[in-house]
Amino acid sequence: MAARAVRKAGGRKPAGKKSARKKSAKKKSAKKKSARKKSAPKRAASRKPARKKAGAKKAVRGRAAKKAVRGGAGRKAAAATAGHADADEQATKQRDISVSEFFAKNRHLLGFDNPSKALLTTVKEGVDNSLDACEEAGILPEIVVDIEQVDDARYRVAIEDNGPGIVRAQVPKIFGRLLYGSKFHRLRQSRGQQGIGISAAGMYGLLTTGRPIKIRTRTGRRKDAHQFQLVIDTQKNQPRVTVDKVVKWPVHHGTRVEIELEGNYRGGQHSVESYIRQISLANPHAKITYRGPEAGPGSSADSKGRSVVEFPRVSRELPPQTAEIKPHPYGVELGVLMQMCRDTKARNMKTCLQGDFARVSGRTAEEILKRADVPPTRRPRDLKRSEAERVHKAIQQTKIMNPPSDCIAPIGEDLIRRALKAEVDADFYASVSRRPAVYRGNPFLVEVGLAYGGNMGVEAPITLYRYANRVPLQYQQGACAITRAATQTDWRSYQLQQPRGALPVGPALVMVHIASVWVPFTSESKEAIAHYPEIIKELRLGLQECGRRVATHIRKGRREADELKKRAFIEKYIPQVAVGLEHILGLDEKQRNKVVKNLSGVLEKSRKV
Repeated sequence: MAARAVRKAGGRKPAGKKSARKKSAKKKSAKKKSARKKSAPKRAASRKPARKKAGAKKAVRGRAAKKAVRGGAGRKAAAATAGHADADEQATKQRDISVSEFFAKNRHLLGFDNPSKALLTTVKEGVDNSLDACEEAGILPEIVVDIEQVDDARYRVAIEDNGPGIVRAQVPKIFGRLLYGSKFHRLRQSRGQQGIGISAAGMYGLLTTGRPIKIRTRTGRRKDAHQFQLVIDTQKNQPRVTVDKVVKWPVHHGTRVEIELEGNYRGGQHSVESYIRQISLANPHAKITYRGPEAGPGSSADSKGRSVVEFPRVSRELPPQTAEIKPHPYGVELGVLMQMCRDTKARNMKTCLQGDFARVSGRTAEEILKRADVPPTRRPRDLKRSEAERVHKAIQQTKIMNPPSDCIAPIGEDLIRRALKAEVDADFYASVSRRPAVYRGNPFLVEVGLAYGGNMGVEAPITLYRYANRVPLQYQQGACAITRAATQTDWRSYQLQQPRGALPVGPALVMVHIASVWVPFTSESKEAIAHYPEIIKELRLGLQECGRRVATHIRKGRREADELKKRAFIEKYIPQVAVGLEHILGLDEKQRNKVVKNLSGVLEKSRKV
């Protein structure tokens, strides 16, 4: 009723109630505002770290974006944080690698992959250098190899020769630098080729024991003897001499090299004594004295209990002097031909082919250039690649004489037989020297020696000695072309047993020698010969020739054995025949003895026939 009265009166409420409601609303709003003011500092405090983090992230993004725009610094920073190196950083790490540093880390390539092999390789390199030096000077070699045990796994190796000696200025370079020598750039037979061996042995000794290599040398009776101690700076491939002085030495001329290294001395097939025994076979003109750390079977001993073995020279004839030849056109590749044309002193292509290559006459040079459609008057330095390629093809199509063979010095059939007789007690000896042949333009010659019978084992495989330029090859027999040729030869046709794909079985020793101006070894350690078809063919022909000779000897021996067996049977029954004739013919004892004598005479005459 009151509400209706109010609406009828115009919808107005009483003034007192309205003001009360407004006051209560104002109070509520004032309470809310005071509550917000009290909680505002807490909320602000909680929001400040989040705002700072967000601001920092925005700042980082902004700086990274600016750096990325300026030059890609953002990517560098990202790569650095990920552990990767960019191109600029990789470029700063590049540097030259010294050949000494390379072989110091990869010494197994040179034959220093285990202590026993390292000891043998050191002796081998020293003896090879001594033999080469003596032969080039025309001196009959007298070499002393001395191995002394210093510690449980340390040995001192000394090689002394009576060669011409070494000039004082050259000693540090020869023994303290790898790939330094006089034999790499010339085409003539020599034992060493690369200028690595003896310096690598000294480097191995320095790495394993820290001891320098010691050298004593003298070039003449009236010259001073110089003693050096040096080490190799592997990072620079340079020698560093620690001692250089003049000493008294009773030797008139020669060189002594002493290296202390970590090694292992052992006997057997790969022993130092076996190596020296083999090298004496291929060098019958050399006298070698070996002193080992311990006395072995068949060797005498000195006062300290060390073994002393002497290998006397069989011949006083030095190997013939070899001549240096020029490269043969058949062995020159396209890139080498282009380089030779750039470096030649000839003024035209005709004189270049005549003067810089072996076996190229004026007529042959004109024929090559005519096939290549290149003018003979063309300057070699102006030769284009296409023209050089045509010349290279024309060389292969032109018939050119084989290179001269006076650059190689074979051992000889007679010396091989004499050396085998001095070393091996056998019933039969044979030797073959093949005519010179060519592979890749390089002349080479194969020699084979064979000893059969005697005290050698009947049930074991034959003993195979491999040589290259008069140097024994001790390791990697299965990877060598000589072994492949020996296993591919059908030895059963020559009266020897042979398992399939293996060496023959029987009491025999076979030595195979290849002489060449450049022996194709399979690695820097010079332990095996590469499988060139031309080389394997010559090896097989030489082995087959020796096989035919030994087969003739074996057949002859078997015939004689059969004859002796038959004769023994006949001699056994001759008296019985005489007794039968005595009973049949009524012979007396004197006549019976005469019958026995006559039958024995007939048997002897038939055997001789």
